[in-house]
Amino acid sequence: MVFLQRIFVLIFGLFSLVIFFKGFWESTKKKNAYGETPFLVLMGIFVWGDAVVFGLFWFFSSWLTLLLNNWILFCLIFSVFWVVRSLGETVFWFNQQFSSIKRYPPETLRGYRFFKNDAIWFVYQIICQCVTIISLITSLYLAKLWLKTV
Repeated sequence: MVFLQRIFVLIFGLFSLVIFFKGFWESTKKKNAYGETPFLVLMGIFVWGDAVVFGLFWFFSSWLTLLLNNWILFCLIFSVFWVVRSLGETVFWFNQQFSSIKRYPPETLRGYRFFKNDAIWFVYQIICQCVTIISLITSLYLAKLWLKTV
């Protein structure tokens, strides 16, 4: 890894640890596990409950890649994470669309003003499917590069 990559991974890891503690506090003390965290979406953290698990995940992933001094591995972990996360979100929104229990009523979701009624769930599914495709292709490419380094 070059110096700037190491600095990025170090800052990302420390930020992730802070987010873990914030998520733990929000979830346990404030009982706000489902509070939205739109500024953490790139880390796959949509609500504070996610921050408890993913904050530690990203901290240890950063620590491992710093220990192994491998930027490609960090990028590969990030990409594979998004394959799994986006597949899960696709299934979640698909189930929401056909469930009689509406945990997320359409009018409460971002984008509702553009896609009225339950069409917003369909849009969320498709966005997640696109993320899955992009991250899967990126993962395959990065895996090929990473295997050349080990």
